[in-house]
Amino acid sequence: MLTTNPFEDDKLREECGVFGVSGADGAAALVALGLHALQHRGQEAAGITSWDGTHFYSHRAMGHVAGNFDRDEIMGALRGNVACGHVRYSTTGETALRNVQPLYAELATGGFAVAHNGNISNAMFLRDDLVARGAIFQSTSDTEVILHLVATSSYRDPLDKFIDALRRVEGAWSLVVLTPQGMIACRDPLGIRPLIMGRLDDAYIFASETVALDVVGAEYVRSIDPGELVIVENGQLRSLRPFAQANPRPCIFEWVYFSRPDSIADDQSVYSVRKAIGAELAREAPVEADIVIPVPDSGVPAAIGYAQQSGIPFELGIIRSHYVGRTFIQPGDQIRRLGVKLKHNANRALIAGKSIILVDDSIVRGTTSLKIVEMMREAGARAVHMRIASPPTNNPCFYGVDTPEREKLLASRFSVEGMADFIHADSLAFVSIDGLYKALGEAKRDDLTPRYCDACFTGDYPTRLTDHDAIDELALHEAAE
Repeated sequence: MLTTNPFEDDKLREECGVFGVSGADGAAALVALGLHALQHRGQEAAGITSWDGTHFYSHRAMGHVAGNFDRDEIMGALRGNVACGHVRYSTTGETALRNVQPLYAELATGGFAVAHNGNISNAMFLRDDLVARGAIFQSTSDTEVILHLVATSSYRDPLDKFIDALRRVEGAWSLVVLTPQGMIACRDPLGIRPLIMGRLDDAYIFASETVALDVVGAEYVRSIDPGELVIVENGQLRSLRPFAQANPRPCIFEWVYFSRPDSIADDQSVYSVRKAIGAELAREAPVEADIVIPVPDSGVPAAIGYAQQSGIPFELGIIRSHYVGRTFIQPGDQIRRLGVKLKHNANRALIAGKSIILVDDSIVRGTTSLKIVEMMREAGARAVHMRIASPPTNNPCFYGVDTPEREKLLASRFSVEGMADFIHADSLAFVSIDGLYKALGEAKRDDLTPRYCDACFTGDYPTRLTDHDAIDELALHEAAE
């Protein structure tokens, strides 16, 4: 059963979340709890693999963690004190059970399970080479490339094989890997996708966000450094840094939208950063109005910051239903037109006759913004001003985010004034890229060595895009013919 909300088609979506436990009785149960806290990072499928010192056990399913990992017969079969898990959206590969992670294979060195957050930007190139050499793929996921690279590495030691495989991949990868030798947690040299470490008594825990530690009662220790491999073997932890040093470029959108607001990312409160973005937005794009209204739920912290900085009252002018059906109804054209009203409803008594400021985290296609602005006007708003707590999203992401093609991004099609006309707003403004950096504690964006991956706003991609460039070259060749 798929559980992706058919009306949530106008947001950038993270590909996945990962969680691993080494050294705790009932490790799989802890992983299930951790994945539940990371459910916002992926709602199409979930999986857990465990190891009891002799055998590996796996269960993977379509849908949410709850409903798949809350039955005794399933959890009882995931034995052992070491386990890793994954929740996913599909960005590379179809939505199908064969792509649900952790992916598992029996290699010459023993079992190998991998949970991957990110996207390998040269997966197509590597896959073609591996298939030409006889590899047989069981999924369409880019993550399976890692399994084959490990299996075919000429090194003898399992850890050396793994490092050798990672040296060949490009893009973003935060991984939790399970082998008979122990658990490995690692992050690509640019640290594009997040990964943190915690402790629960004698157990080590790795997760995409700190909220997953909170739910199991674990203590946050630190972030895994970009380019770092942390190995837990027989209860002992060691760290390696086998890659050439690079200037880290963590994804800036984690602070804008992806992470839960109660998470800590790189020692900064996500909630506080979002409020700071809203305050910066109020300084950059003030407007006279009666009330500030967040687009729930992602726009709430930024709207609070905007209201506090501007002195305009914060009000809940849009009420969100948390019980919108996901697969109980087929999203045909008529239902899609009603979709926003099923999820969001105007607080008419508050809005009628008012000039309002709507605050949201981003505009992607613009379809939801258009419907919400129209809803405000139908509720009697005198004027509707839209303020966005990120710069215009005008470039696709190739690092594990489900981004539409560039021509479908509203900001790539129109100027800001054109976007305002499209969504029928009286005015529209975005926080500047420098303003976004200021909210994160930087003076401004350093164009020579930017602190974050912000390619979705700037087009400044921090890695090679081998597969994308090859597709573009082929398209140019075909056009020339």
